[in-house]
Amino acid sequence: MAKQTTRFNGEDSSQLINILSDGTKVKGDIISNGDIRIDGEMVGNLSTKGKLVVGNNGKIHGEVQASNIEVSGFIKGKVTANELLNMKSSARIEGDIIAGKLAVEPGAVFTGTCSMGASKPVNEPEAKK
Repeated sequence: MAKQTTRFNGEDSSQLINILSDGTKVKGDIISNGDIRIDGEMVGNLSTKGKLVVGNNGKIHGEVQASNIEVSGFIKGKVTANELLNMKSSARIEGDIIAGKLAVEPGAVFTGTCSMGASKPVNEPEAKK
């Protein structure tokens, strides 16, 4: 479900907010220019030029790329945040992290490697060879 924050009549589509509600499960890749909130479960890769929020009940199994990412739920896979990755106290990440900046609240857990600094801009996920 997409929530429009502005009237869409040729205006910037990055103003759209996409929501995957609790109790909903999606299999497949998502590519977006706007913000995304995941409260349900997703199996697949996710790429957005906007902000990604993974709620307390949100689960993602796949590669994640976004400008800014806030995690309260669970991600299993490579996580790339061009600007800021904010891990709330309930966050769990299993996979490698690449972030411009990393904020970790006490109680958050991640297993994998972490690289900080400049990263390449968010594009569509690379084709697997």
